[in-house]
Amino acid sequence: MTDYVCPRCRTQAPDTALTWCCPRCRGPWDLAYAAAPVSLQSLASLPSRVNSLWRYAEALPLAPGATGTTDAPGAAGGTTTTDVTGPAGTTTTAGTTGAPPVSLGEGRTPLVPLTDTVSAKLDFLMPTLSFKDRGAVMLAELARRLAPRTVIADSSGNAGTAVAAYCARAGLDCSVYVPDGTSPKKLEQIRAHGARTVLVPGGREATARAARAAADGPGVFYASHVYNPHFLHGTKTYAYELWEELGGRLPDTLVLPVGNGTLLLGVALAVEELYGHGLVDRRPAFVAVQAEAVSPLAAAFHAGSEEPPGPAEVRPTLAEGIAIPAPPRAAQILRAVRASGGTFHTVTEDQILAAQLDLARRGLYVEPTGVACWAAVRAAPERPGTTVVPLCGAGAKTGLAAGAGDRAVR
Repeated sequence: MTDYVCPRCRTQAPDTALTWCCPRCRGPWDLAYAAAPVSLQSLASLPSRVNSLWRYAEALPLAPGATGTTDAPGAAGGTTTTDVTGPAGTTTTAGTTGAPPVSLGEGRTPLVPLTDTVSAKLDFLMPTLSFKDRGAVMLAELARRLAPRTVIADSSGNAGTAVAAYCARAGLDCSVYVPDGTSPKKLEQIRAHGARTVLVPGGREATARAARAAADGPGVFYASHVYNPHFLHGTKTYAYELWEELGGRLPDTLVLPVGNGTLLLGVALAVEELYGHGLVDRRPAFVAVQAEAVSPLAAAFHAGSEEPPGPAEVRPTLAEGIAIPAPPRAAQILRAVRASGGTFHTVTEDQILAAQLDLARRGLYVEPTGVACWAAVRAAPERPGTTVVPLCGAGAKTGLAAGAGDRAVR
């Protein structure tokens, strides 16, 4: 196990604690972890490894026999170490770690060309039909080791579905808080995995507040895809897979959807690890995509701000999964995009509709949120070199967006 560290005030806590956020500033945790060195020999050995994201064991803090190291700053770096107990004054200890990790065979999603220079990674072919499986498997594995009384999550649908499925796999009790407007198909999938659903009126932010209040109860593990950094160490396997699929290199541009930024921040971790180990000789540019209707990060980026000035106005959008008015990791996301030499794009509702239909006519049935990156690529000037977009969620979860069906029969 490793330590949590707050990126804002440098407070630390063991990741065996059930404390879901920094007790001093209430911000999300990072993980004081440095991936073990990986050599080019590892690339040659990958075909014989387990057919899931656990194949990248050197880079995963929860992998059996993980050899990464804690990498938290010491006292000279200004780090404050705090003895942190559970939310209600409880403490917890790690459970058995010798068992094989939780898995449903996630990862290893196909990479298919869309144009001569743009390819799509089909993360909607994950076990629960979205990329959120990459992070959920890490949270479920951590919860399995900690053996809490119950696991809770909050989600607009996909993260909750993924957490529910992996908790079922791990034999963990689970409740998922969702906005009351969540797609009925997503609710059905969550409940099918045996999780309880708690419908919250008031939208995504109200749902998150309700879940965080419940997370302060005794014996509760908050499987937050935003606050718990183990989720980011799962989503970083997206970039490790690209590195493997492309024969030890990365594309010139990675287009990534951004609501809470969990895929982008995970990819940023992987890029730094691969570059730091000498496995790639350059870093790709990140093009972050938001729905025009709810785009606080795009506005802050183009204004040159370090953070959004406050929560964005919440307007209806087909891309519900990235409609986050106040992302807790906003500053980290903006820094990562700027450091990569990338930019932000926004997409309109009409562009989302057109992109969903265009992909369907190419044989790829993707939910509206999941097509945002392709919508952005279609609308923007072509970038130099190679580009990869993720298709993050299956159309079977939502159906065609309202209006797309009318266009399809024209």
